[in-house]
Amino acid sequence: MKNLLFLGCLLLLVSAYSISKTHLSKAKTSLVSKHGKVKSFYEFTMKDLEGNEVDFKTFKGKKIMVVNVASKCGYTPQYEALQKLYSENSDKLIILGFPANNFGGQEPGSNEEIKSFCSENYGVTFPVFEKVSVKGFDKHPIYRWLSDAELNGWNNEEPSWNFCKYMLNEKGELIKFFPSKVEPLDQEILDLINA
Repeated sequence: MKNLLFLGCLLLLVSAYSISKTHLSKAKTSLVSKHGKVKSFYEFTMKDLEGNEVDFKTFKGKKIMVVNVASKCGYTPQYEALQKLYSENSDKLIILGFPANNFGGQEPGSNEEIKSFCSENYGVTFPVFEKVSVKGFDKHPIYRWLSDAELNGWNNEEPSWNFCKYMLNEKGELIKFFPSKVEPLDQEILDLINA
């Protein structure tokens, strides 16, 4: 009986692994353009919290900071510093916020609730997008691109918690990853923006 149970569990694990590998393979295929090249950052489009389709081509020529955000996290006060950074550097920097509920259920709200929270508590004016998953089998394609060296050129690091930061240069090339604990106004970030 134990052997039969063990075999059943083993079969279930193999099936789950096979399904996840197939899902990952399809997800990577969706990140390849019709010309057979890996999509560039500028080929993505996404809906913001108001439901407007945003074409990432509009960010060409600026540095870009991509941040996975959450409303009920110990790092949530970083919204204030992110807004300050954006306000002071909007001529050369765009910040893109991606609400995610992957860590401790710290972003449970709807898109409308997130929009209201950002506006009322932090006066956020940088683009914030619809809630996505930033890790796991359902990871959004933009985060697949950011955390897969085969796609972005060098980085395999995915968010380890809320408020991880990815920096891209004016050409849409990923140049740096910062963990949550690095504040938005950290000197290294300021140096990258002003380089």
